[in-house]
Amino acid sequence: MPVGPALFVLALLIQGPVVTEYPLPRSGAFPHDPAVATDGTVWFTDQRNSFIGRLDPQTGRVVDVPTPTPRAGPHGIVVAPLGTVWFTENAIGRIGRLDPATGAIREYALPARARDPHTPLVFGAKIWFTAQGANLYGWLDPTTGATRVFPLSIAHAHPYGLVAGPGPAIWMALFGTNRIGRIDPADGSLRLFTLPEPDARPRRLIVDREGIVWFTDYPRGCLGRLDPRSGAVQEFLSPGGPNSAPYGIALGPDGLVWYDESSTGQMIAFDPASHRTLVATIPTPGAIVRNIAVDSTRGRIWLALSGTSRIGVIQLSKKD
Repeated sequence: MPVGPALFVLALLIQGPVVTEYPLPRSGAFPHDPAVATDGTVWFTDQRNSFIGRLDPQTGRVVDVPTPTPRAGPHGIVVAPLGTVWFTENAIGRIGRLDPATGAIREYALPARARDPHTPLVFGAKIWFTAQGANLYGWLDPTTGATRVFPLSIAHAHPYGLVAGPGPAIWMALFGTNRIGRIDPADGSLRLFTLPEPDARPRRLIVDREGIVWFTDYPRGCLGRLDPRSGAVQEFLSPGGPNSAPYGIALGPDGLVWYDESSTGQMIAFDPASHRTLVATIPTPGAIVRNIAVDSTRGRIWLALSGTSRIGVIQLSKKD
C-alpha cells in the first residue's frame, strides 16, 4: 500500500533524512545531473570525462558510455516517458540521444548561436533547452531534426533551470536577473515575473501541484515561493544562512521541497504547510548538488554529488 505524505513527513521527523552515497568507479568522475528511469535505474552525466553513466541501485554497478564527440561536456539529462535518455552537450552545442537498449548515442547539432545548451526538458514531442551563455532558449524536434531558438531581450539574463508546470507551461529561471519566465510551449512566447528583491537570482526551480513556483535564490541564501496567479512572492532564509548558496531543488513524493545548500554540504527539506525544515548532511565533504531527480514510485531522491565523484540518494519510504 502506498505511504501517504503525512506518514512520509512523520517518518522523517522521527528518524531524520539520511544521504547514502554510491562512489563512481571512473577516476575524476564529475556527475553533473541525474535522471531516473521507470525501472529505478539512475542515469547521470559525467561532465568532466564526457561519459553518460548508468547506476543500478540494487547492485551499485555503474556502466558508462562515452559521447561520440570527445570533450562534449554533457551537462543536463532527462529520461523521456518511453525510456530514451536525452542530454545536453554543453561544450559543443549539441543535444544527445541515448538508446538505453543498445547504448548507442546520436548527436543533434543546434544552431551555432545556441553554443552552450544547458538544461533539457522533454515536453510534448520536443526537447526544450536553455543556453545560459548564449542568452536564449529553444527546442529540438527529434523527429525532423528541426530547431528553433528564442533570444532573450534582457542582456545577460542567463537562462538556467527549466521545468514543466500546469497550464500547460514551461517555467525558466533567469539566473542573471531577478526574474522568472513562463514560456508558452505553443509558440515559445515568454511572460516575465519580477521578484521584489533586486538582488534575487533564481537558479533552479520547480512547480508544485497547485502551480506554485519554488526557486533557489543562490546569492541570497533563500528559498523562494512565487504564486503566478497573484504575483505574490515569499522568501524563506535557508538554515545555513545568507551564504548557504541554495542550488538544486526538487519536489519530493513526501510533499516537501528538497534543495541543496551548496556551500554547507547540507540537503534541506522544507514543509510548505508548516515552514518547518529538516536537514540532512551529505557524508563526504565538498559535494555540490547541482540538480536532483525524483523517483516517486520508490520514494527516492537522487543527487549528483559534483566534486566528490559520487551519486547520492535519500530514501523516503520503505525500499522495494
